[in-house]
Amino acid sequence: MKKVFLIFTILLLAINFCYAEETKTKLDSTKQNAIKVTNLWLTLVDEVKYGESWEHAASIFRNSVTKENWEKALNTLLPPLGKVIKRELVSAKYLTSIPGAPDGEYVVITYKTKFTNKSKAVESITPMKDEDGVWRVSGYFIK
Repeated sequence: MKKVFLIFTILLLAINFCYAEETKTKLDSTKQNAIKVTNLWLTLVDEVKYGESWEHAASIFRNSVTKENWEKALNTLLPPLGKVIKRELVSAKYLTSIPGAPDGEYVVITYKTKFTNKSKAVESITPMKDEDGVWRVSGYFIK
């Protein structure tokens, strides 16, 4: 009986370990996809293609700010900072709930960024899995 219990326990642990590894791999893949989308989106912002960055943002983003207001906000905020010299990934955290937004799949990505006129900035970008299943940026903040 002890032998059967031991085998059963080992089998359960092995299944649990395999599931945890599969979940971790899926989560890593999700984060990598979100980071890739974010980097492509940030390229538009860095190239002063603010209107295009709005067009490629998540529907929740486009529904909360007009294209014109987005362009005005970035034209006010970013030029004084200068060009991006370096952007270093600090973290990417997968969440299914964030304040002020509907439940869904999000990755909160943080970069330490150096601009020509501001040596220490923190950019937080939040891509989300949009209504059509495609990852798109839903939020952008600079501190």
